[in-house]
Amino acid sequence: MTTLASKAQLRASFVRWALLTVPACVLLGYLSGQLGSADTLWFEQLEKPDIFPPGYVFGVVWSILYAMMGLALALVCSAWGAKGRTAAIVLFLVQFAVNLAWTPIFFGAYQITGGLIVIGILAVLLALTIVAFWRIRTLAGVLLLPYLAWVLFASVLNYQFLQLNPETDGVDPTGPIQSVEI
Repeated sequence: MTTLASKAQLRASFVRWALLTVPACVLLGYLSGQLGSADTLWFEQLEKPDIFPPGYVFGVVWSILYAMMGLALALVCSAWGAKGRTAAIVLFLVQFAVNLAWTPIFFGAYQITGGLIVIGILAVLLALTIVAFWRIRTLAGVLLLPYLAWVLFASVLNYQFLQLNPETDGVDPTGPIQSVEI
């Protein structure tokens, strides 16, 4: 026998990991979304880029992407003994934390520029994660490609929001109200 585990054992390991990673990614993505929302007066008043899709698209796309991220992570986590496995998992966790930070920065803190910086960092970290995952399990890298495409699209969208709304960047619409007596 030349293998340490049977194919059935490897599948079982993947399934166990997936039962943890998929719900965790989806839940954390959902919770991050609750820290900032597009349903605010600030966002409603922003001029929207022409490429801005209908609001429901974001929930559908992100749900699918978070599930795919969880599956990709499960594939790597179940690759016991693979060279670079730990580094790939750490890279994933770092890029995921940056991903989760975008919503509270853009929607919660009204920071369009901050969001653009975060999403730029995310794109670089995600590209590195894809390379690391690809080296361990090709399918894990492939599962992250739609995520990268969406992040790049979101980067363009974020940039266009900044171009169209420079005066609202970092302005809290619930901030102090100035009253003028006449």
